[in-house]
Amino acid sequence: MPSFRYLFFTVFIFCSNITFASDVKNITINGLDTISRGTVLNYLPIEIGDEYLDLKSNQILKALYDTKFFKNIDVKFDSGNSDLIINVIENPTIKYFEITGYDDGIVLNDEIISKIIDNSSLNTGKIFNKFSLAKLISELKSLYFSKGFYSSKFNEVLDQDNNNRIGIELKIDEGERSLIKSFDIFGNKYFKTEDLLNLFDIGTPDVFFINFFTKNDEFDSLAFEAGKEAILNKYVSSGFLGAKITNSKINFSNDLNGLAVSFEINEGQQYFVNGIEFSGELLNSKSDTLTKLIPLDIGSPVDKSKMILGVKNLSKYFADLGYAYNSIETKISDNDGKVVINYNVSLSNKVYVNRIIIEGNTRTRDSVIRREFKINEGAIYSKSDIDNSLNKIRRLGFFDNVSLQTVPLQSEDNVNLIIKVQEIKTGELSIGLSHSNATGPSVNFGIKERNILGTGNVLNAELINSNAVQNISLYFSDPYFNEDRHSINYGFFSKQLDASNLDLSNYKIDEVGLRAGYGIPINDTSRISANTSLANIDVACSSTFKSSGYEPVQCTSNDSIDFSTSISLTSNSLNDFYFPTKGTKSNFSGTVSLPFGDFKYYSIDSSFKKYSSISPSLTFKTNSSLNYASGYGNGYLPFYKRYFGGGSSSIRGFDFNSLGEKYANNDPKGGEVSVLGSVSVISTGDFVNLDNENIRLSGFLDAGGIYSKASDISFDDLRASSGLALTWLTPIGPIGLYAAKPLIKKSGDETKTFSFELGANF
Repeated sequence: MPSFRYLFFTVFIFCSNITFASDVKNITINGLDTISRGTVLNYLPIEIGDEYLDLKSNQILKALYDTKFFKNIDVKFDSGNSDLIINVIENPTIKYFEITGYDDGIVLNDEIISKIIDNSSLNTGKIFNKFSLAKLISELKSLYFSKGFYSSKFNEVLDQDNNNRIGIELKIDEGERSLIKSFDIFGNKYFKTEDLLNLFDIGTPDVFFINFFTKNDEFDSLAFEAGKEAILNKYVSSGFLGAKITNSKINFSNDLNGLAVSFEINEGQQYFVNGIEFSGELLNSKSDTLTKLIPLDIGSPVDKSKMILGVKNLSKYFADLGYAYNSIETKISDNDGKVVINYNVSLSNKVYVNRIIIEGNTRTRDSVIRREFKINEGAIYSKSDIDNSLNKIRRLGFFDNVSLQTVPLQSEDNVNLIIKVQEIKTGELSIGLSHSNATGPSVNFGIKERNILGTGNVLNAELINSNAVQNISLYFSDPYFNEDRHSINYGFFSKQLDASNLDLSNYKIDEVGLRAGYGIPINDTSRISANTSLANIDVACSSTFKSSGYEPVQCTSNDSIDFSTSISLTSNSLNDFYFPTKGTKSNFSGTVSLPFGDFKYYSIDSSFKKYSSISPSLTFKTNSSLNYASGYGNGYLPFYKRYFGGGSSSIRGFDFNSLGEKYANNDPKGGEVSVLGSVSVISTGDFVNLDNENIRLSGFLDAGGIYSKASDISFDDLRASSGLALTWLTPIGPIGLYAAKPLIKKSGDETKTFSFELGANF
């Protein structure tokens, strides 16, 4: 009997919680205005013919509220008519949304505002909901707080009309930026506080007139975190592997406009290198060979960045032996601060190159690219050879971008190398008028093609007609004349020069000649070349130039045949043709006029460029040249072959060809010696939102001089300048701009602060 009572009680409780279901025969939706009935039905978790239970009501409410279309929803079920009734009140439609009150460029600008609105679901025509607006305000507050605007306020003004449309204005009161009043670091013993504070881009204010530009005391949370990260890197690079930053505090003044910033450093123990060991699959490599790849010295503090560099060097070492897929792990064993670092090497199978595939070359022939590649199909994989090959392809100057994709095959010991290139225009056809600082206005016709029909050969044909220069020339060059990568070049030229229109003296030169050369590679980056030139030269000096005795010997000479030969050694390891970031380029050449002609002179010319990467956006460049020329025997150096200086290709800030000794009429005379040098820091320009692919900005320092004789070289005649330069690679050729100010000049020097050139050097 008790069992029956328990059973009855259980059945009663169960039945009392059952709502008998009814089928939905109709769905009525009231209150729709801008939203269609079909849209709502798509979101409902129930359809006509489904059974309706009370729990369905909650599911319907959740589904419709999730759409954010409605601000109020009521669900009822008429069991007598089996009618599901849904009453809704729609959220208004946005008729406009604007953000006002911000100071353009401080935290927000028009571009940022446009992106914020586009990503906020608050565009005109969309359904308004308060959640999206609240989220946007929260994000803006975080942005302002990160820039130090802790007193900023955000006021929303909503204007809703009778047609259920709403206008939204978000008014920003930025307030005052919180300025750093004090910046303290505690706990540091190894490094001076001043050295650590210098790692921050923010801090206590500089001297007033400097702080006006640096704004050093304006707090920025990103700069604060970056500075702390730099401190940790500094400690870790000095052996403090467990260094930590704790107790970061930012305390505000009562008006929120002043900040006291502080944190504490827990330096921990300093570790020193007591030994370097290698284990694993070493392929019988000698320990001394591997140790040289690790930039750590016994007894020095453990530098984690150098440890990582050691891993990279080891990985590259084994990749050059064909083991493209290798793993290097480091283990540190500690004995009271003296550690032994073990590099454990794991190798997979030796990898071979299956196929080399070239993609993206719409003009350049595959063979032109393949001949620059050091690895052939079927060869052992070598990372160094591949990297060097890619740089050689970049140095061709035929492509805007060169990249490599390594694709492993099913057999683990084979890969395909896919070289992807993007072609750029290597030819130039110019017809029209131009202007140069050197020659003035001119009529030009020219064809320059560094990649004729995709063969890699060079054609340069030019016709120039200006007040100063009339020039016709045609040159052809084949950099791969035979399978041994020998090069050949030849051409002819005809040139008339009126020096009076070239900021030089009053003489004219009429020159016609032939030129040919042959080059032989020494290695992948160096080449030795020989060139021969035969020219007939007619020099006509004006009566003033002749009678004044400026060049009495040469102006009365009948010398006319110039037969010269030159030997040059060139080297180029730059990683790009137009905008290199690392590598060197050098040239050393000697030229001598042969006794078969009428002239007896020689010249020795050298130049050197080096690029070093400071950061992904900054490059340090050094550029120098030393040139010397003179006569030999009873001969002389023709006065028009002397060196001149001043202008974009030498010392900027001084007028073209204005440096060096002068004639009595103050025209430049030139000299037998040219010494020039320059250092510059080159930026991609992304910090001012410029096109960092085709534009480079640089700050430079130029120095040097032009000297009549080698014995005249003196620091007293040195000239120097500094300034800013911009190079822009345009579809019509490179454009150069610079503004320079002479730092060292002499009385009578002709200066030029600003210059614009088409076809600038970079």
